[in-house]
Order: sequence, then structure tokens, then C-alpha cells
Amino acid sequence: MNMPGNHNDIEKRLWESADQLRANSGLKASEYSMPVLGLIFLRFAEHRFNEAAKEIETEAGQSRRRRAIGKDDYQAKGVLYLPEEARYSRLLTLPEGQNIGRAINEAMKAIETENEDIKGVLPREYNRLANDTLFALLKTFSEIAMDFDGDVFGRIYEYFLGKFALAEGQKGGEFFTPASLVKLIVEVIEPYHGRIYDPACGSGGMFVQSANFVKRHRENPNTKISIYGQEKVAETIKLCRLNLAVHGLSGDIKQANSYYEDVHRSLGKFDFVMANPPFNVDGVDKEKIRDDPRYPYGLPKGDNGNYLWIQLFWSALNDKGRAGFVMANSAADARASELEIRKRLIEDRGVDAVIAIGSNFFYNVTLPCTLWFLEKGKKKTDRKDKVLFIDAGHTFRQLDRAHRDFTPEQIEFLGNIVRLYRGEQLETENGSEALIKLRFPKGKYVDVAGLCKVAAIKEIEGYGWSLNPGRYVGVAESDAEEIDFVERLEELNEQLEKLNSEAQQLESQIRENVAALFQRAKQL
Repeated sequence: MNMPGNHNDIEKRLWESADQLRANSGLKASEYSMPVLGLIFLRFAEHRFNEAAKEIETEAGQSRRRRAIGKDDYQAKGVLYLPEEARYSRLLTLPEGQNIGRAINEAMKAIETENEDIKGVLPREYNRLANDTLFALLKTFSEIAMDFDGDVFGRIYEYFLGKFALAEGQKGGEFFTPASLVKLIVEVIEPYHGRIYDPACGSGGMFVQSANFVKRHRENPNTKISIYGQEKVAETIKLCRLNLAVHGLSGDIKQANSYYEDVHRSLGKFDFVMANPPFNVDGVDKEKIRDDPRYPYGLPKGDNGNYLWIQLFWSALNDKGRAGFVMANSAADARASELEIRKRLIEDRGVDAVIAIGSNFFYNVTLPCTLWFLEKGKKKTDRKDKVLFIDAGHTFRQLDRAHRDFTPEQIEFLGNIVRLYRGEQLETENGSEALIKLRFPKGKYVDVAGLCKVAAIKEIEGYGWSLNPGRYVGVAESDAEEIDFVERLEELNEQLEKLNSEAQQLESQIRENVAALFQRAKQL
């Protein structure tokens, strides 16, 4: 385990400045987040606009035909067109006495008018912030130097998203998946090209990291991948589309409840499916989905949505498609009807790999989780009768007392275990070569006690069709005495988290009922 390095200096400094202003404004994180993210977006949009302007002017100077440069020239380069009144540099020069909130709102409206792709996405609540707060924020974000690579804006946006998720607690976890988990999913499913789908897309982190993966392999994500998402919360869709725009991406993101609605007609359509669905959801109306072909293995009898999500991901894949998603640990050993669904998925040779992740990776809960990887074309490979299990519970970087992540080296190392298993070429640009040589000295896949194991389908059947990596990987000798206690503690902790969530819902319902009773009593 490595201890953490510091976050990128500029990200940390900008956050501290912006958060200090929030503290002085009296606004909650949830009220402050969209306006702040909107200003980061605006600063980035002007950066890209200015870079495109230089290219367009150079090209126009080399052309024999003289013509006026206009909006179409910018949009042809995948850049938002910014009318003069909507440019960050103009807002920065407004006198402090002017109504800056109104001016920023009008700038956002003007950008949407000129760019249909982001219509209805940009925040318009700037009149809720005091003039001095807005002026200070504009000045703070102007410190992002214009000679930086454009990706710095994406990293700042992602850093702020994570910080807002942390500040909002439980609600924040609904829209944000920690970047290191998303990067590991991307590392394993390798979305080089094709259609990518996330039916629980939140703020769009899966799409952004897929695009980064494509860039890392020296390709243009706007020509190599197509992005499709569903999300039930309208405000979160705005976060997602803004996130895509900050990273120079676009996608077809629609509002829908994925249990009941399939707005992208997903059956057999996608090359890659990635998601972090809500865990252990109850109350799904199964009558509405009884005949839905997206649930090919049938509906679980228990009141839990985990195995509905798993089937949604599986059914959306085309014949060679791969899926990677976050799942509650309890799903790996779920019994009764859920066991039957899992058995059929394994027998259909759909499960390719499962990775156990340790606790404290999420901002809103301490629970460990599991990453599942499915592959439709696996049955035509020499891996068809086996599944790779990895226990990454002891692989992490400690960020602070309550939070962990993976280093780039650790992500690459875990991805390389999967590549060894698949017989693919290793990647070492993030420094994982030493770890690979230590664990796999001959450069070939081998089972490593406490880390990884390839299990045959027959062996999985013998363990009651469990997909819990701990059952197969075993333990390194030094960990053997602790394992039973830790596993049991994690199970109890997961149960407690669910009970706490249910208690909060009941408490809220009781408060509403008591308020209603008081209201009636006053009317008597």
C-alpha cells in the first residue's frame, strides 16, 4: 500500500478559495455547486474558443478565398461558439457595482442560444449569489493559466465534483463515482471504439474516463466512441452534459427511469456498458416490467433491484460487447431467485472477471464493493469455462482517515492482471512493470494467493455459484488469521448501512405525518 501524494496544487488551491467564499455566502453545497461548476465551464469554453480562433484565422489566411469567419467554423472544430457578451474575459472586467449575477445569467443564455447541444443545461441561478462573491469567484478561476493543456479544466471540474459530492454526503453519491474506480473499469473493458452506454449515468464520469482512455491510445474520442446515457434526475443530467462539454465531448443523454424505460432501445445494441447503479433498491414495481425483454433471466422474487440492473447491463450488449459495473458485495452470494439468475448468467459464459474492492472508496458510505465484468463474446474464446477473480482489498492509497483511492500504477497493475489472463499485451506507461515482475516473474498469468485466481465453472458450481473473490483467491499467509473476522464484519456493516437508510426514510415519513396532523388540528 502506498501513502498518498498531494492533489494537483492548482485544483486544491482553487477549491480552497471557492469553498471559503461559499462559507461566507451562507449557501449550502447543493445550492453553490452548479453556479461554481458553470463558471469553470465558462472559463474552459473561452480557452477552447480562443485556441480555435487562432487555428481558424491561420487557415483563413492560407486560403485564397476571402470570407467572413462565423459560428459554423467554430462548431466544425467541436468548439462552442461564444458571442462577445458571453465571454469570461468580458465578465471579469465588469465594474463591481454592476449586477454581475444578471450579466452571467445573460451570458449563459446567449451561449445556449448559439449552441443547441447544450440548450437548457447551463445554470442560471447567479442572481442568488452576492456581487462580491461572484466577482471573487470570477477572479479566482481567472488564475487558471490559458497556456495549460485543455485537460486541466476537466481535472479541475472532476476535482470539484468530487468535493461537492463529499460535502453533500448521501445525495452526492447518487451522481458521482470516485474516479479511480471508473478508471479501473475502463482499464478492464478497454473501450477503444464503438457505442458506450450507461443507464445510470449520474454526472457522466464513465464517459469522460472512456474518452481519456481513447486519448491515451492516441486516438480522437469524438470520432472513435459514441455516448449514450439515461438518468432519472433532471438536475443530474445537467451535471452530466456540462461535464461532457467541459471535456469537449457530446452525447445522447436522456431523462428516464431505467427500470421501466428504455429510451435508447438498448437490446443488443452496445459495444460497452458501464455503470454504478444504486445498490439494494427496493420498491421497484415488477408488474410494469413483467414482460420486458431486458430481463432475460426473469425477475428476482425479493424486493431488491441489484439483479434487475445486472440483467439490464447484460441485455444491452451486442454479440462481442463488454460490461463493467459497480455492485454491492451482497449480490455475489445472494440466495434464492437471485442465485438462479446468477447461475444462468455464469452457465451462459457471461461472467469474465470479478474484482473485490476494499472499504472507504466512496464519499458517502464506507462499505466495500465489487466490480463485475461481463462479456458476450467470451463463449467463443479459450476463457469460456473459467472466471478470473481478483481481491484488491489490500491495494489502495490512503487519502485521509476516511477515504482511499488507487494510484495510476495500481490501476494499471490490476488491469494488467486481466490482460495476462486474456493473453493481451501489457501496458506499463504508469509504472506497473515492477509490480508485474514481482507477482508474475515469467510474464505469464499464474494464480497468486491473496491476489488472484482463475476458477473453472465446475469449481464455481461447487461454491454454490458464488462470485465472491474471497472464496477463490484465498489469503496470503500473513492475512489468514484476520480474514473470517473481516468478512463477517463487512457483511454486518453492509446490513447496518441498509438499515440506517431505511430508518432515515421512516423518520422523514413520520415527520411528514406529524406535520400533517398538526395542520389538521389547527383547522379544527
